[in-house]
Amino acid sequence: MNDLLLCRPLLALSLTLACAGALAQHAPAGNPLALDAGAVKEAGIIVDKAATRTLADELKAPGEVEADAYSTVLVSPRVASQVLKRKARLGDVVKAGDPLVELSSVDVAGTQGELIVAEQDWRRIAALGPQAVSARRYNEARVARDQANAKLRAYGLSEGQIRNLLKAGSARADGSYDLLAPSEGRITTDDFLVGERVAAGRTLFTLVQENSVWVEAQMTPAGAARVKPGDRVRVIAHGTELPGAVIQRSHQASERTRTVPVRIEVDNRQDLLHPGELVEAYIAVGGEDESVAVPADAVVLLQNQPTVFVAHGTSPFEAAPVVTGETHGGWTVIKQGLKPGTPYVRKGAFVLKARLLRAQLGEE
Repeated sequence: MNDLLLCRPLLALSLTLACAGALAQHAPAGNPLALDAGAVKEAGIIVDKAATRTLADELKAPGEVEADAYSTVLVSPRVASQVLKRKARLGDVVKAGDPLVELSSVDVAGTQGELIVAEQDWRRIAALGPQAVSARRYNEARVARDQANAKLRAYGLSEGQIRNLLKAGSARADGSYDLLAPSEGRITTDDFLVGERVAAGRTLFTLVQENSVWVEAQMTPAGAARVKPGDRVRVIAHGTELPGAVIQRSHQASERTRTVPVRIEVDNRQDLLHPGELVEAYIAVGGEDESVAVPADAVVLLQNQPTVFVAHGTSPFEAAPVVTGETHGGWTVIKQGLKPGTPYVRKGAFVLKARLLRAQLGEE
């Protein structure tokens, strides 16, 4: 068993050296770090410019995606009705004011009739003017019109629907009306059947704005105590990193898991996250520092010295000794040896290291 453990690093080194040997066929003779464009591409080497980053300690926590309740709307009739026709389906994206379903109600029919009669009466009296009728009659006609109008609005009809009801030649008190979307969003539930009688307040649709979602992260009480609203968060899902921010920390631990839920708001305009999915959250806590930092894989050890490979235009890569600091979230702080704006090998540093080792073995 011990022999097997010793063989593993030797096997990895042999494979790396073999890869470097294949790349050496594309490189000019002499300097092992002098690669042409073909060798750079084949090795998967990526060059980037050093820059400062804001780094902080991170706490890792598992999380579950939830719908943003602040951007979720339940759509229901305000009066007992019967479903006549479906006008939107599950998964549709609708805008505010779009018709979702056509309903019919006896109460709405009665109020529609009251408004039609009251509007006609008001127009006649208003045309005569307050001088031709008593003040009491004038006010009664106006109040009757306004009350019928307000009652229809209370039933959920919009001002536009009421105006259409009163248009000449279209005034019909049949009780039918469209239930409209109160806001834009995607329909995530539509639990009803055409012909069904539904009570007032029964949820027919759920509309969710998916530009943002919540991630409910579960943390230990000690970890949650270090978190505060506004802390930056990296959410990892489907191999993609998404930015987020802490918006709320629960003040009560779960009785079942003894963990503390921390709510994170995540930008989801790319529609990558959906409720029910499991993700990983990395929450930045403590002080934050602006430092030159590179991916941890960009730093290799050469003769026990942390080293970064830098690039100078078309000239060969160069091994630059550096002084490193702490590593946060996969990024290593460079205290000395690399200035902002310096081109460096962001990916592929291990291949260049292997080329150097191979050259040294050849000399030996």
